[in-house]
Amino acid sequence: MIQFSAVSSLSQTPKTWVFLACEKEDGFLNFPGKAGVEIRKVIEEEGFSGKEGQAAVAHPKGAIKAEKVIVLGVGTKTEVTVETLRRASGRLARKAREFRVEEALIEWPRQFKGEQIKAFVEGLILGSYQYTRYKTQLKDASKGIQKFILKVPLDQLSSSKASLKIAESYCEGVLLARDLINGAPSDITPRVLADTARKMVKGPVRLKLYSTKELKRMGAGGILGVNIGSALEPYLIHLHYKPAGKPKKSIAIVGKGITFDSGGLSLKPAGSMETMKMDMSGAAAVLGVFSQLAKLKPNVEVHGIIATTENMPGGRAYKPGDVLKAMNGKTMEVLNTDAEGRLVLSDALSYAVKQKVDGIVDMATLTGACVIALGSLISGAMSNDPKLMDKVKEATEAEGESIWELPLVKEYRDDIKSKVADIKNIGGGREAGTIIGGLFLQEFVGDTPWVHLDIAGPAYLEREYPAVPYLTFGGTGLMVRSLLTLLRNQS
Repeated sequence: MIQFSAVSSLSQTPKTWVFLACEKEDGFLNFPGKAGVEIRKVIEEEGFSGKEGQAAVAHPKGAIKAEKVIVLGVGTKTEVTVETLRRASGRLARKAREFRVEEALIEWPRQFKGEQIKAFVEGLILGSYQYTRYKTQLKDASKGIQKFILKVPLDQLSSSKASLKIAESYCEGVLLARDLINGAPSDITPRVLADTARKMVKGPVRLKLYSTKELKRMGAGGILGVNIGSALEPYLIHLHYKPAGKPKKSIAIVGKGITFDSGGLSLKPAGSMETMKMDMSGAAAVLGVFSQLAKLKPNVEVHGIIATTENMPGGRAYKPGDVLKAMNGKTMEVLNTDAEGRLVLSDALSYAVKQKVDGIVDMATLTGACVIALGSLISGAMSNDPKLMDKVKEATEAEGESIWELPLVKEYRDDIKSKVADIKNIGGGREAGTIIGGLFLQEFVGDTPWVHLDIAGPAYLEREYPAVPYLTFGGTGLMVRSLLTLLRNQS
């Protein structure tokens, strides 16, 4: 990861100097005299006006000692948000790679403090991310920024360093999640997720791991049913963080961990399987969060619960028409084996309720219908508790991870009634597929306050979005930052 530091004075001029510029004014181009005039002239000739989304590179030609100046547009001064700065630094990451910039310094404006610094650092780290595990030809590849300095006012130095550390911690969690999601499905197996969880056991973090034998004893028919066609063992992973002293609240974060989803006997088309290594993105988010809890120390008790298996069409695979029994005793008629996420989550949510928590947030790449409805940048959200929903909205808004709340329409509940079991795992047609998925999951949370996040669209991007440059191709590590903010806000 990038090596960051915050300073109040410089011992030498950096090779690349970064500035923020506002639209319709000189903004933050704090160059003295002739240098400022020359640089403004160069970037204006490139059509740079300080609009949000713009970035320009100038070569000072002796006006100042720096070899390059990169100027980032942030729009009008009154409309700059933390997300504006996160996106601006994501754009900086791309410019740095294009111009092979490895070291840079930004002249940080006084008016931007804690959360703004955090957001800027996040955008730069996340925008610089490259997944190279399987690359063999990296010798001539641009590394991007390796060392970055924030020059801040002396009276803000201490607080700036604290914000820097929080941003780095958030991003470490995101990058762990991204690496897990981007790994080949034969490399990132349920066992690997369990082993990753084991590495987090230290200090206030504990782990309980349940495999096939224990899951049978616990009555986890959802996980076991989905798993039966796979040669790999399933796991229910329970990470537990308990802070020192008396925590204010307890919350469970639950993640779907299907490490590869073939669709089972209801086989997906070949093209639809190409990205199904990402069907464990909810589990990856839980692991990303837990990797940082001991460091951030929120004063809230956290249960991280992951149901993980493959969904494969083996000779023993579960079949359309089968009936599974979840951990809470409810029976589920399987009409489509490709609606498996809700089946494994039936056990994970039932287990979460048994922990007697104050709230549950689950994350799952649950429905293709959500992608059709909201696209690749917005997650669907459903809840049985407006207060918890508002807290989740506040956290996701702060972190730029957009969600849109959908209603749990009680009249649609009839669509999952089964003639042979308590409920069935799909509705009667194509309508309201995302809501139907939420209604199914609601059957397993009882009265516990609960938010369901359908992250099927934003969890994995098959193309990059220039408007959101800190999101790179592949796994995004979605919801790690939002969940960390949610937990810290509960403290």
